[in-house]
Amino acid sequence: MMLASDESDNLLSVEEEAANTEHYEDESSPRGTPRWYAVQVASGCENRVKMNLEQRIETLDVADRILQIEIPQTPILKPQKGNKPKEAAEKVFPGYVLIRMVMDDEAWQVVKNTPNVINFVGAEQKRRYGRGRGHVKPMPLGHSEVERIFKRAQEQKPVVKIDMAAGDKIVVLSGPFKDFEGEVIEVSPERSKLKALLSIFGRDTPVELEFNQVQKQS
Repeated sequence: MMLASDESDNLLSVEEEAANTEHYEDESSPRGTPRWYAVQVASGCENRVKMNLEQRIETLDVADRILQIEIPQTPILKPQKGNKPKEAAEKVFPGYVLIRMVMDDEAWQVVKNTPNVINFVGAEQKRRYGRGRGHVKPMPLGHSEVERIFKRAQEQKPVVKIDMAAGDKIVVLSGPFKDFEGEVIEVSPERSKLKALLSIFGRDTPVELEFNQVQKQS
């Protein structure tokens, strides 16, 4: 029996949709085994995604499958004018959240439909029909990779984080060279110091300065 053009198009659309509907069971592990997955999120929304997802887990009753949400961070020290550096934290992978979960269709939907979530990190599955991008099949992180990520976050010693690099113009805020202007030639975060060329007696002279002694000029 011949199908009308509209009926044929509708049938193709249904088949295409079915072909691109993934069933996200994790076939690489025994059924019910939790694994770590990386999820890409909108820039700067990592903490918001974690909070929203934690609420959705309770509301949608999937706490038995979505078990842990982490944003790995390392300690840093931020220079303060005239004071000791302030302790803070920096994300190891900005724009990503790590989730330990048992992957199935429902758990996948809960994560994927959380506001500001872009997609799981995984392998793109091509569309069977038509053109355009397919679906991304979530791929679990390897055990050694997960261990390395969290070990790095836990064991790294605080380093001073400063928004300066060679070539930046600075002004000295304190010390014997106060109000002198110059150019950064070297930055040493591990020592919380930098070297800058200052014009002293008409000559460019390299001077070592503490991070909290200088300010970057806009």
